[in-house]
Amino acid sequence: MQSPDHYNTIRTGYLDISKYMEYFAGSARLPSGWAKNVRISVSADGLFERVEPNAEPGDAKSLGDAVLPAMPNGHSHAFQRAMAGAAEFRAGSADNFWSWRAGMYRLAKKMDAASLYAVAHRLYVEMLKVGYTTVTEFHYLHRTGQPATPDILQGSVAPLVRAAHDAGIRLLLLPALYQRGGFDNEPLSAAQQRFAMDMREFAALLTTLSERQSDGFRLGMCIHSLRAVDEANMGAALAAFEEINPAGPIHIHIAEQEREVAECLKHTGMRPVEWLLDRFDVDERWCLVHATHINDVELAALAKTGAVICVCPTTEANLGDGVFRAREWLNAGGRLCVGSDSNVSVSVSEELRWLEYAQRLANRERNVLSTPEYPYVGDYLWNQAVRGGSQATGAPRSGITAGAHADLVLVDTRHPVTHAKVEEGVLDALVFAGNENLVNDVMVGGEWRIRSGKHERDASSANEYAHALEGLRNEN
Repeated sequence: MQSPDHYNTIRTGYLDISKYMEYFAGSARLPSGWAKNVRISVSADGLFERVEPNAEPGDAKSLGDAVLPAMPNGHSHAFQRAMAGAAEFRAGSADNFWSWRAGMYRLAKKMDAASLYAVAHRLYVEMLKVGYTTVTEFHYLHRTGQPATPDILQGSVAPLVRAAHDAGIRLLLLPALYQRGGFDNEPLSAAQQRFAMDMREFAALLTTLSERQSDGFRLGMCIHSLRAVDEANMGAALAAFEEINPAGPIHIHIAEQEREVAECLKHTGMRPVEWLLDRFDVDERWCLVHATHINDVELAALAKTGAVICVCPTTEANLGDGVFRAREWLNAGGRLCVGSDSNVSVSVSEELRWLEYAQRLANRERNVLSTPEYPYVGDYLWNQAVRGGSQATGAPRSGITAGAHADLVLVDTRHPVTHAKVEEGVLDALVFAGNENLVNDVMVGGEWRIRSGKHERDASSANEYAHALEGLRNEN
């Protein structure tokens, strides 16, 4: 899927790397802030070659007046998109994360390779349309089908890689280690067996995937959670990954639920983040997902490590997790990104909006997540999430700058919501002013994936998704 004007020269199927595409933005959001008259050069390898503010347009192609860095999605479970809107009824006296999880297990049992591809393909198209250009797939549904296939590569990894390739989104694949049912070393339940891998399988999978990274994805790893893996196997998994990819991203679910914190305290004498920092060398490669329930000591110590916290506000609200301490985290110099997690919602704007709105509700004040230097909340949060997301996904650089992935978002400035808005005001409107998608065009690695709000696989992916959902919901 290549736009005809992607490069100036195409010769017999090969790209002439001496040529590159030139673009011109009336205004663009650079890492340092908004800049005017920005000339942007995209190299043949899909990176920004040069970014020059206060330049002349020359013969460069115009991008308009609201050019944004695209957003990395720091956390996704693609298969859970098939649950969106299907778990919003009260089935008993207690309805919480743990009862929702039982429904998720039922979905996982029904999912086969074909339905996983169809759901992920449509989801990744939707992600592109709202401005996500990298998806971090925190992948623990290792065995699909009925009966569950033992072939992890073909049964669950290949459908995700193919879905990302067909959609044209960049994929960071994180195979998850998942081995036990709780802190007391209880065995996995029958429903959890589809997520299981022993250390031999896990190390072999990492090795195989490391050799195949050029096939359309990059490789990281994740520990599902402290409750799902003991200390010895965490250490072994990290050592195996270190040998394969010493600079690769490492992710983990942590402190999402108060019950999880209480059980960790009961069995280890320490809180989850406290225990992790005590046992392992957490650094900039790490991304801790949720970290909803952390205390002052954990927050301060974690911020010093340079690790990223991935917050998933729409999922955390949907599951009743709690409110992440975003103001304290950012004030401590902490880095954050956003993720769509269960994919009950696919919207960059909604994730950032709910990140701020939860703080407003908790603190009973407005415009909480801002600084004197960056008082515009939408603009500040977008830039923070791009920077943290780039780190969490192992990107070479962050934002619209030389050496970074040539990923761009063009906003519809003719829409009434954005009309007459300039610079910071455009992002504030994008995040806070309604539910229409205001993203017009999206570039991934120098190639236009979304044009005028459309993807070339819109119709086919929607039909595949609808067919897959019919099959999943008709199965027992």
